[in-house]
Amino acid sequence: MNDIQNKVVVITGASSGIGKETATLLAAKGAKLVLAARRTSALAALAALTAQYDTEVIYQQTDVTQLADMQALIELTIAKFGRIDVLFNNAGLMPVSMLRDGKVDEWEAMIDINIKGALYGIKYALPLMEQQKSGHIITTDSVAGHFTGEGLSVYSATKYAMRAVMEGLRVEEVGMGIKSTLISPGHAQTELASRISDPQLRAAVLKSETETGLTATDVANAVMNAIDTPDNVGINEVILRSIDQRDY
Repeated sequence: MNDIQNKVVVITGASSGIGKETATLLAAKGAKLVLAARRTSALAALAALTAQYDTEVIYQQTDVTQLADMQALIELTIAKFGRIDVLFNNAGLMPVSMLRDGKVDEWEAMIDINIKGALYGIKYALPLMEQQKSGHIITTDSVAGHFTGEGLSVYSATKYAMRAVMEGLRVEEVGMGIKSTLISPGHAQTELASRISDPQLRAAVLKSETETGLTATDVANAVMNAIDTPDNVGINEVILRSIDQRDY
């Protein structure tokens, strides 16, 4: 079974980590890709990397917090491929901090990217999927959307919020041929921890990711498995952790 070949897949946050690995795996399976991120040079490098596969890959600089950027991304997809089969809302931010430190700018950045960015993608992709009577929206969440801990309060809040959004999407689109999937990894080796401004929290998270974290490819494979299913099967949520992870 290969329900991936020739599917048109839009990936936000595609320049590194889970997005980059997912793009690489999907290209190898023959998916047609539209890659989006803020770092154009990284997107160009990824497109060059995937050129070895017998498929089509395009990219566009995109800030998911900007409605106009998300609209332009979806319009580019339709102009090039005539349809959109999968939207992978993968862009995310994780500058965790203690509430007592009151890092409002970091809180707002997480809310804008983790929640609004995904919602903006849904806003522009979903009506087209309804017209097609088919489509699949996938969002990268986290086990922090199921449990919270020290320093995780606001980050967890954004991930709990996306659980609500994606379950609402599933319920609203019953009978429309549209799938919704939430991918919730535990510790994972991505660039997210490097942006934590608190040095102690940054060191602790990096240590956890290094010692007990999943690789980005592990998570990308979960995304692949969710896409590679028959039309009548929806994998609504995947929680995955390294077998060596103890906490939450």
